[in-house]
Amino acid sequence: MKKGIIAGIALLGVMALAAAGCSGSAGATSSGGAKSDKVITVGFAQTGSESGWRSANTESMKDAFSAKNGFKLVFNAADNKPENQIAAVRSFINQGVDAIVIAPVVTTGWDDVLKEAKDANIPVILEDRTIDGSADLYKAWIGDDFKKEGETAGAWAAKSLGAQATNMVVLEGTTGSAPAIDRATGFSSAIKGSQIKTLDSQTGNFTRADGKTVMEGFLQKYGKTINLLFAQNDDMGLGALDAIKAAGLTPGKDIQIVTIDATHDGLQAAADGQFNFVVECNPLLGPTVAQTVKDVLAGKDVPKSQTATDQSFTPEQAKTALPDRKY
Repeated sequence: MKKGIIAGIALLGVMALAAAGCSGSAGATSSGGAKSDKVITVGFAQTGSESGWRSANTESMKDAFSAKNGFKLVFNAADNKPENQIAAVRSFINQGVDAIVIAPVVTTGWDDVLKEAKDANIPVILEDRTIDGSADLYKAWIGDDFKKEGETAGAWAAKSLGAQATNMVVLEGTTGSAPAIDRATGFSSAIKGSQIKTLDSQTGNFTRADGKTVMEGFLQKYGKTINLLFAQNDDMGLGALDAIKAAGLTPGKDIQIVTIDATHDGLQAAADGQFNFVVECNPLLGPTVAQTVKDVLAGKDVPKSQTATDQSFTPEQAKTALPDRKY
C-alpha cells in the first residue's frame, strides 16, 4: 500500500479503538502530539514479514514513527529468528536510541538484553507480542488479546461442530511465540467438553508456504477423515486451501476452516465460502505505540497493558465488511 493510504488506515484503526471505550483498551491517541524541536530516535525490532497481517502492522508503525510526527525510526526485521532480534536490540542500545520498541518473535530469552537497555536508561515498549520476562524490564505493552481470539474461534467451532464427532487438525504459529501459545490455550478451553478431537497439530510458522506444506502432510496421513482445520492465522489457512483443493476436497464444505487475523485476503476467502469463520486481530497499533513512547519519554504514567478491540466474521459478515476493509 502507498503510505498515504496507510496513514488513513492507521487513523481509522485508532478511531475504532477509541469508539470501543473499553477499560484498559488501547487508547486512540494520535502519534502527532505536541510539537517538539527534539527528534525522537526509536529502534523498532519487528519479527519479520511472514504474513499480510505483519505487513500491515509494519506499515502502521512506520507511518506513526515518521519524521512528520517528530521521530527518526531505526527499523529491523528479524526474519522470525530470535537471535537476529536480540542482536538488533543490542545494536539499538549501542546507537544510543531514545526508546526501543519490540514485537518479540518468541516469549523467552529476553532478560539479559532488556537489562542492558534498562542499564542504559533506554525505555522498552512491547508491541503486538508479549514476553515471559520480568515486567520491570519494559514500560508498556500494546497489542491484541490472543487468548480471547482463540476462545472466540473455539466457541464458534464448539457451537457449529462440537455436538458431533469432529476430527480437527491445527496449523500453529511460530513455536514459542505469544500468539501461538495463547491462541492454542484459548481455543482448547472453548472446545473442552465438545466432541471435537485433535488429530494433529504442527507449526506452519504463520506463513502461507508452510501452511500449505503442513496441510499436505495432514491430508496424506488422515485424508477425508479431517472435518475441521483451525489455522492460527489467515496466511496459513490460505496456504492450506491449495493443499485441500489439490486433494480433490472442497474447503469450507468437506473441511470447515476457522482462522485468525481477518486480513483482506482472509475475509475474501470467507466471503467466497472457503473459510467458515474468521476472528480479527487488529494490526493498526502504530499510533498508540508512538504516543506511548512520547508519554514515557515525557515522564508520564502510562498503562502497563493496552489491548485493541477485535471483531469476528461469518461469511455473510465478511461480504459486508470487505468493501471498507483497510488491511
